Amino acid sequence: MNENTQAPGAALLVGEALMDIMTSDGETREFIGGSPANAAVGVARLGHSARLLTRLGRDPRGERIAAHLEGEAVELLPESWREEPTSTAQAIIAADGSATYHFDISWEVPSVAVDDVDLVHAGSIALFLEPGGSDVLRLLREFAPRAIVTVDPNIRPSLLPDHAVALRRFEDAAAVADLVKLSDEDAEWLYPGTTPEAAAERIRALGPAIVVVTLGAEGALALNAAGRARIPAHPVDVVDTISAGDSVMASLISSLLERGVELSQAELATVLDRAARAAAIAVSVAGANPPLRAQLEDPTPLR
Repeated sequence: MNENTQAPGAALLVGEALMDIMTSDGETREFIGGSPANAAVGVARLGHSARLLTRLGRDPRGERIAAHLEGEAVELLPESWREEPTSTAQAIIAADGSATYHFDISWEVPSVAVDDVDLVHAGSIALFLEPGGSDVLRLLREFAPRAIVTVDPNIRPSLLPDHAVALRRFEDAAAVADLVKLSDEDAEWLYPGTTPEAAAERIRALGPAIVVVTLGAEGALALNAAGRARIPAHPVDVVDTISAGDSVMASLISSLLERGVELSQAELATVLDRAARAAAIAVSVAGANPPLRAQLEDPTPLR
């Protein structure tokens, strides 16, 4: 249960919450997943008000996800409930460790009237998968004049339309965003043959105040009007990387809620390092497990 002291700012996160089904050695296990849902948990664990607009079926999987979100102090908007089954992503692990994936995902965005939020976040499958993807873009445009907008494409190539269509959707979303965060793998897929730095500059030219590119074990880089920052990864023993990117995103959302969008170069580096620490804490434990605020603010080295 999330019992953090309330921090300033309220965030609305829009996107998929689903059940990850993993089959290995004849055993099947189910885990709650979905990048926006994981990021919402991360934002709530950092003490902010977090609301999630998603799509859940009224079935045991949907009820399990809803109970998990409630336990993490994430407010699930009632419009998220649908009659269709809860979406799933199934991974079948072969003896050599390779995985075959099967997705059963439907995505639509219901109409909502939410005014009292300071930041709106979207991305991942929900930004690209129709019919809901177009509605997500429309929603971001509606909120942009009155709230901070953040975007994380979290590219899933097997679920995307062709490259040109996906790139256009991403760039349309980036153009209304205040912050875009993506991984170096996302950047390579969107802009093949381009370095992470060049991709960040290209994205920043579209309009966002801040662009962050995570670099895995190499740390992260960021650009804004004040300059650029690059920080190394925090040394840690890695258990798995399941929620690294979502923990980075949650930390960035938290920082923008507390500091705003206009950051000095020194502030940009501080925000980036905090996000890198969030990722390090997340990968040091199993599963989708973003850090609590007390962990993030503890000055003790992680190793």
